[in-house]
Amino acid sequence: MGPLRKMLANAGVTEQQWRVLRVLKEEGPQEPTHIAERACLLLPSLTRILQKLEGKGLIARRVHPGDKRRQIIDITAKGEQIIQDNMQVTLRLAEDIRTQLGPERHEALLDLLNDLHDLKA
Repeated sequence: MGPLRKMLANAGVTEQQWRVLRVLKEEGPQEPTHIAERACLLLPSLTRILQKLEGKGLIARRVHPGDKRRQIIDITAKGEQIIQDNMQVTLRLAEDIRTQLGPERHEALLDLLNDLHDLKA
């Protein structure tokens, strides 16, 4: 995690903020509840993270078109730029982990992480 944390620090975001930005970039605008689930965060924590990201201009909020009590969160161009600027580093770090573990152990790790995710669902 050291190299990833260094990259994120240089980008000016935390690990949790990075996960939120990645969810929004990969899956598009969505409600906070879904973001929390996809980014493996508790909703109260996500609320604080969204405030910080909004303050940095990395996300935008809008009222849900079908229910004015709900919100839709979207990544901004500035947030997308952070993802784009750091994507090659994250891909390289992921490949380094795969290389160090070997293909079989890497697949086993991914399977275990998926199983763990499914347990909480």
